[in-house]
Amino acid sequence: MALTEPKNEIAKSDARTGLVIDNGAHRELSSDEKAAALLLALGPDFGRPIWEELDELEIRQLSRAMARLGPISQEMLDQLMAEFVMSVSTNGSMSGTSDSTERLLLSFLPQDRVDQIMEEIRGPAGRNIWEKLSNVQEDILASYLKNEYPQTIAVVLTKISPDHASRVLAVLPQEIAMDVVQRMLSIDPVQKEILEKIEATLRTEFMSTLSHTQRRDSHEQMADIFNAFDRQTEARFMTSLEDINRESAERIKSLMFTFDDLTRLLPAAIQTLLQHVDKKDLAMALKGASDEAKEFFYSNMSQRASALMRDDMEAMGAVRLKDVDDAQSRLVNTAKDLAARGEIIISKGKADEEMIL
Repeated sequence: MALTEPKNEIAKSDARTGLVIDNGAHRELSSDEKAAALLLALGPDFGRPIWEELDELEIRQLSRAMARLGPISQEMLDQLMAEFVMSVSTNGSMSGTSDSTERLLLSFLPQDRVDQIMEEIRGPAGRNIWEKLSNVQEDILASYLKNEYPQTIAVVLTKISPDHASRVLAVLPQEIAMDVVQRMLSIDPVQKEILEKIEATLRTEFMSTLSHTQRRDSHEQMADIFNAFDRQTEARFMTSLEDINRESAERIKSLMFTFDDLTRLLPAAIQTLLQHVDKKDLAMALKGASDEAKEFFYSNMSQRASALMRDDMEAMGAVRLKDVDDAQSRLVNTAKDLAARGEIIISKGKADEEMIL
């Protein structure tokens, strides 16, 4: 293994590994960086037996560290080699980059696995194309999508986050939006060549990277999107959907989890929720809640706490509906998080049916 480079060379590349050889400054390395630097130094031939013993998570972790490693000085490399194997004398140093990491991974992993790993590394926070689209302003994305076929829009919206899909649907022309909703509810698995064409176009338009996602039940995904709507937009879409397809509308309603559904929580669950929510959020959420919901929360507080809550709500005066919706959404999301961690059980629908999220 020859990593030696002349000292007077500022930057060169190792022909076998593609490593950028550079005279970097000395710095402390984390354990991940040490492992990444060692494997870069070993190269594909000597490092392959080690890589083959790693699991998927370890490969991804080391790949990220490798791609962000930066310059490694001669002194650091010497010390690293001595620490892990034996004293190795070199006159140069190396630098880990995305390209060198990809070339090294390709020496022992298939192309599709390397592509998947590198997708998570490249770009802002390793976002893939669909996560990137979720950060495109909704009116800009809607303006682009409204000129596409409704089926194409449906494919895109099923692959971005429900929260962002709801905002895009809300600003699309109503006729187009309802056509898209219908197509999303009955969408079939998209042919590979069609999806690749859509992805290629989106990569060009938004400078993003390829994505691999899993398909969900269309009604469940639409329920998530409707949950993310504000109440006026939700009512507008639900009313239109009921006129077009009442069965789908009813199924979506049954799958949605709203603020009012919190009143079905068992006493132990509501107590746990109250311990995890911000009191200002609770006051704002209750400000626009039904009398039934207010009494439910009050009954699960001490007399002193419920009296203080009433005083806080009265002191707020008039509040915006949007602020109430946002606060209620935060409470619902907190409940879902607690349920996902197994700390509470969420009941939904009939009294004898329970759903653990």
